[in-house]
Amino acid sequence: MYNAKETRYDDMIYRRVGHSGLKLPAISLGLWHNFGETDKVATQKEIIFGAFDMGITHFDLANNYGPPAGSAEENFGRILHSDLKQYRDEMIISSKAGYYMWPGPYGEWGSKKNLIASCDQSLQRMQLDYVDIFYSHRPDPETPIEETARALDLLVHQGKALYIGISNYSAEQTKAITKIFRELGTPFIIHQPRYNMLDRWIEDGLTDVLAEEGLGAITFSPLAQGMLTNRYLNGIPTDSRAARPDSPFLSPEKVDQTISTVQELNKIAQQRGQSLAEMALAWNLQQPTVASVLVGASRLSQLQDSVHALDNLTFAPEELAAIQKVLK
Repeated sequence: MYNAKETRYDDMIYRRVGHSGLKLPAISLGLWHNFGETDKVATQKEIIFGAFDMGITHFDLANNYGPPAGSAEENFGRILHSDLKQYRDEMIISSKAGYYMWPGPYGEWGSKKNLIASCDQSLQRMQLDYVDIFYSHRPDPETPIEETARALDLLVHQGKALYIGISNYSAEQTKAITKIFRELGTPFIIHQPRYNMLDRWIEDGLTDVLAEEGLGAITFSPLAQGMLTNRYLNGIPTDSRAARPDSPFLSPEKVDQTISTVQELNKIAQQRGQSLAEMALAWNLQQPTVASVLVGASRLSQLQDSVHALDNLTFAPEELAAIQKVLK
């Protein structure tokens, strides 16, 4: 039986999500990869227990995480039920709906039919009465945004979610749905966008909307699928994600286009006494609206390395200027 470390809250940093009452650990664990049917349960437990022992209280899932879709929630639910049940009130557990999950016209996107059914399925898989945050995983171009907002608000009134979030919404879409949530009184507090040194799209309007509306952000892909680590500093290893012909998110072309930039960033990181990955995470967290960054891990040591980023979150003005020069 797992017993959490008594010192688990001593070193982690917790940051408030916008103007809400919720605080998240600066580093959160995402279960997008490495927690499906093909992954060893012993390794999954080691990562999850190790995360909690380091003060990582937030575990981020979605209905389609795996593979196969749904298996990450099932595995997490079993681990939670068997070993972490006594710590449920110390944990923030999130899920999402919006990407393809089951066949037919109701198995994806943002209709009321999909969102309510998907949340119910996620709760069953994780053996939970509620999630702390439930997200609309992506905007639906064919469903009125009012319907999506009202469905998410209903989940709160049904006691199935404490807070509501959105992911992958533009600045304009965020502003539009925020207005509806305000009218409904929905506890909408958080946006989950992709954000890293190589992909700064949220700075083009979204961060302004978040600040104006008192919302927080939790960013995914802060290491740009591994490009902002030492993995590709000297080329593409044969066993890397970029070398796989079927990799949907990373290609040799992407790595080649960024390698000189990444090498220059690594020099700045070394001057700061950090690894490139540590600096990339710290840089993400210096964005005022970002409450937490989501990291994945295939082994506990990777997660431990990520947490080391918190040892140095302060950037001197000249360091930020040097980074900006490289990124331009």
